[in-house]
Amino acid sequence: MSKLTGKVAVVTGASKGIGAAIAKALAAQGASVVVNYASSKSGADSVVEAITAAGGKAVAVAGDVSKAADAQGIIDTAVETYGRLDILVNNSGVYEFAAIEEITEEHFHKHFNVNVLGLLLTTQAAVKHLGEGASIVNISSVVSRITPPGSAVYTATKGAVDGITGVLARELGPRKIRVNSVNPGMVATEGTHAGGIVGSDLETWALSTTPLGRIGQPDDIADVVAFLASDDARWLTGESLIASGGSR
Repeated sequence: MSKLTGKVAVVTGASKGIGAAIAKALAAQGASVVVNYASSKSGADSVVEAITAAGGKAVAVAGDVSKAADAQGIIDTAVETYGRLDILVNNSGVYEFAAIEEITEEHFHKHFNVNVLGLLLTTQAAVKHLGEGASIVNISSVVSRITPPGSAVYTATKGAVDGITGVLARELGPRKIRVNSVNPGMVATEGTHAGGIVGSDLETWALSTTPLGRIGQPDDIADVVAFLASDDARWLTGESLIASGGSR
């Protein structure tokens, strides 16, 4: 039997990149998956099609996690569709680099609204339905450790995610709900390609600081998340697992 058979998972921001890989990995382990998207319906539909073609169960659900009503709607869909909720993966996120002279109020609030407030609102909606043995996995970043230049706001959001992970692990531990984060290094996704990061000096620098000598692939992160979602990680909570090929 697959490790997540009978479980129901919500993955936010799952229409592409790391989120899409996570949704597919959880489904491959037997979970029924809610594939959330904010704008790319076609991307989310493609993820659902891939999961169902492989014999899994999934539905796509629109919703902006930075809005309380949308966050609640995402969770409600999971419970209404599958009757329960066991796993929440807070993957939705935005990232734009800006030097200190270029930071604006809009830049700040854009990042904190999705990366931090969105995580809190979705978790708040989910905990009403999570029971003993449930798992929350927050997608953070290795930037909270390596603090690269030009990333003050983005790094601040991921530092907040790490802190929230620790707080919620203690807060929800008495209810036997585990809360952990995965902190990826540079990963080749649609976003890093579109942003010109792959093939740039930043990628060259990342490779030079990575002992395993390559940047990550979405599946590298998805498999770590699947582990944390499963009972194999039953004794882990409040942890930040750095998945970066050794870069830190």
